[in-house]
Amino acid sequence: MKIISKTFKLLTVFALVLGLTGCSDDDDNNIIVETPLNIVELASSNPNLSSLVAALQAADGDLPTVLSGPGPFTVLAPTNDAFDAFLGDDELGDIPTDVLAQVLLNHVITGEVTSSDLVAQGSGYASTNATSPGGQNISIFFDTTNGVEFNGVSSVVTGGADVEASNGVVHVVDAVIGIPDVVDHAVANPNLSTLVTALTDNNLVSALQADGPFTVLAPTNDAFANFTNPDGNALADILLNHVIAAPILSGDLVNLGSGYSNTLATGPNDEALSIYFDTSDGVTFNGAASVSQADIVGSNGVIHVVDNVIDIPTIATFATSNPALSTLVDALVFADGGTPTVPYIDTVSDPTAGPFTVFAPTNDAFGDVLAELSLTGFGEGMDELNAATTDAVLTYHIVAANVQSDELMSGPVATLGGTITADAMNFTLTDPNDRVSNIITSLVDIQGANGVVHVIDTVILPSL
Repeated sequence: MKIISKTFKLLTVFALVLGLTGCSDDDDNNIIVETPLNIVELASSNPNLSSLVAALQAADGDLPTVLSGPGPFTVLAPTNDAFDAFLGDDELGDIPTDVLAQVLLNHVITGEVTSSDLVAQGSGYASTNATSPGGQNISIFFDTTNGVEFNGVSSVVTGGADVEASNGVVHVVDAVIGIPDVVDHAVANPNLSTLVTALTDNNLVSALQADGPFTVLAPTNDAFANFTNPDGNALADILLNHVIAAPILSGDLVNLGSGYSNTLATGPNDEALSIYFDTSDGVTFNGAASVSQADIVGSNGVIHVVDNVIDIPTIATFATSNPALSTLVDALVFADGGTPTVPYIDTVSDPTAGPFTVFAPTNDAFGDVLAELSLTGFGEGMDELNAATTDAVLTYHIVAANVQSDELMSGPVATLGGTITADAMNFTLTDPNDRVSNIITSLVDIQGANGVVHVIDTVILPSL
């Protein structure tokens, strides 16, 4: 009897379920399951997004088909009013279709990003589906301190967040987001406001809005607040020392490990100043600034946010920042302890000194010459190089002129210590003992404010 009672109850529940679902049945008793709209269908169903739909249809790349695909996508959907403001007196057809496609793709992020995801981060960067001339995905900056804002120009409208679609999510925004250049990115980020002010005050904004491409090392507000400008260098020159005339991504730097590039700042003879990068512990420049936010991609280049202002480099900067030249630094310090020909550290650190050309032996070169001379190191003992001899050796590595590698002439070269012989064809230097030093071709023209460094593989010696 209990089994019959339970069976009756189950049948009753089943009948109730059928009754509840019956209103969704068609005349043939088939259950109708509503399919969620995809992003394009959702936009098409909203009269306030009709301009967006028209733009998608007009642009290159068959974007309605793309955004109807599986995704998932996050689409920042400008309203009709936003498109009216963007177009101004122009018509949609006045915009080249390839340009229009990039503008629209700048509103598309691969993956589903909800407003709560953005709020949880506070601010930061994502990559859109628009691409730079070099093929990198354009970055977009978001900030949730006052609503949800993108690139400092477009905000999510009230009630416009997290509109779910079958293939992603839509956030309705109040302005069309143009393709940002490196200046736009700096302006959008409140943490770079001091940099923007400095660029504006020094008339450098228009220069960084040119085609480029550029790599901009962007110091934070805190970096500027902590910078004392000890050498009194012109701020315009310091700012240009943060700009490289090529797009360099962090991955490029990591693949190289370490090396040199040139900035837009100039030194003696208007030669472009060098900048040293090292990736053994993060990404650092000139041993002074580390990257805190990498690869912010704009239409005309890339920004890496750095934690310190990078001052105008000197010969000392390049000697102390490159671990492969640490023994040279030790030798300079040691020679200063005696009665040096020049006060080495003060001289190579002084941006107004010189200019000089320094042939800089590597650590291995110093190790080889100590073995060659049966010495163990720098010091004053019987088996160590004394300060006076160290001074005599170092002077043979310094020329009182700024000589870039393409200016090197074959023949006698007058150093502070005496004459050596250069072979410009084979890139060698021969000392008074007929010992040959090779100039390392990948490590030449390291230009500082007070001279240029060429790295060599053998220490130059005075007459023995």
